Amino acid sequence: MSSHIAAEAARRRTFAVISHPDAGKSTITEALALYGRAISSAGAVHGKGDRKGVVSDWMSMEQDRGISITSAALQFEYRGCVVNLLDTPGHADFSEDTYRVLTAVDAAVMLLDAAKGLEPQTLKLFEVCRARRIPVITFINKWDRPAKDALELIEEIETRIGIKPTPVTWPVGVGGEFRGVIERVGFGEITEGRRPAGPQAPGMVRYERSPGGQQLAVAEFLDEDAATAEFGPDYERAREEAELLSEVGADFDPKTFEAGNTTPTLFGAALVHFGVGQLLDLLVDIAPSPFAREDVKGEPRDLEAGFSGFVFKSQANMNASHRDQLAFIRVCSGRFERGMQVTQAQGGRTMSTKYAQTLFGSARDTVDEAWPGDIVGLVNATGLSVGDTIYAGKAVEYPPLPAFAPEHFGALQMHDTSKAKRFRRGIAQLDAEGVVQVLYSERRGEATPVLAAVGPLQFEVTTARLQAEFDVPATIDHLPYQLARLTDAEGAGRLRTAPGVEVFSRPRDGAFLVALPNKYRIQTIVNDYPGIVLEPLLAGGQG
Repeated sequence: MSSHIAAEAARRRTFAVISHPDAGKSTITEALALYGRAISSAGAVHGKGDRKGVVSDWMSMEQDRGISITSAALQFEYRGCVVNLLDTPGHADFSEDTYRVLTAVDAAVMLLDAAKGLEPQTLKLFEVCRARRIPVITFINKWDRPAKDALELIEEIETRIGIKPTPVTWPVGVGGEFRGVIERVGFGEITEGRRPAGPQAPGMVRYERSPGGQQLAVAEFLDEDAATAEFGPDYERAREEAELLSEVGADFDPKTFEAGNTTPTLFGAALVHFGVGQLLDLLVDIAPSPFAREDVKGEPRDLEAGFSGFVFKSQANMNASHRDQLAFIRVCSGRFERGMQVTQAQGGRTMSTKYAQTLFGSARDTVDEAWPGDIVGLVNATGLSVGDTIYAGKAVEYPPLPAFAPEHFGALQMHDTSKAKRFRRGIAQLDAEGVVQVLYSERRGEATPVLAAVGPLQFEVTTARLQAEFDVPATIDHLPYQLARLTDAEGAGRLRTAPGVEVFSRPRDGAFLVALPNKYRIQTIVNDYPGIVLEPLLAGGQG
């Protein structure tokens, strides 16, 4: 059995797609799934008739606004590997969800907009990957549109982030005139129309857009003579630049990639599927398979030990017909079997896993077993919260997930007091999911919770979901606070009447938070209340 666990783990590739808003994350997620034959056309689940819309963006608000608000999990098989692909929100207001997802993956694909290069959210996410030692593959997207110079983009990545790009493909044609790419490494798949895997040969892969753009792009290998004859100066320039990259040491090295010092880089256009097949091949070839994860004591849990996993996300009402709750579990060790009894490390509660599902956006299938690296959804596991560990056999507890320091605060006002019970249930649900932090103060009472968020769009999501899922209309009155600090019970008592600040309790974990209007107020509090405890929260902007 144990050797079988190791073999199944070796087949897994679990990664996240991360970037700045509008760089094309959901588009490339769809395109990767299409190349994995998981869907028949981008935006349509295979076998679901004519149902359209981006598979990973299942929430109505996401579809209306054209942005990703929650993380989505997709699983499919490709070249004998099981691909677990996590799409994440790009909007900065939902960074906390993205950061939690990064705890559940073994690699990341970072998208850059070819015209914009490195953007603030991209920089922030690169730093998180670096801190978590997550290997990163970079995909420079939208090369079918006007773009920065390719060498300029490579230099920008290295100088601003400090990680060395090692291009594995190089574009033929400037941005907006995309002819194809020179492959600087061999790829593992023998794709129809392309040359076999192996050391790169002189020449290029030419792309042609499929009719309507809904099927796989045509990728055909041209030898050097054919490439020169057809593309002349564009091919010659690309070849000279590719040779220059070798001269400056920008060749792919698996050891420096795994160490997080280099980032293999590809050029493409996800919307028309140019370069997506190469990205998927590269992921299967070089992305790390699951490894032994460290527990709270810093001791690695062997992959072949008994089952264990942790909750990195909780989501309710993904299926409007059932109104259920789903806990997303990253399997860390052992074999998961549907129906097995597991123990919750936080509290020692035992629970059944009868209702377990694999995920494809909002579409689900019952799963009977899963292995390290897989993502499993446990239905109606209401006792589980984000960050909880579950296990079978030898006890284990994984480290808590990072939390964000809120920068926006708002008092939530209910319009119809006859719906107070629904209101409380909805707020508790959204708090458990981590959509917002829910706080209470003596000043306002339990009828008026205060929401704390990284960005104001989280408030819009909260009121929209209260209305849509619980039929509770509500509004938010913004409060004049910009940051928060943790304090203890004594500090909370001392500061309850302090001017210009507000003390809150956080039922989620029993913590006390002090909300302040700006960072300068912190110093005056320290001066006025000697010995007061004011600790920064774990992560985030000003916190």
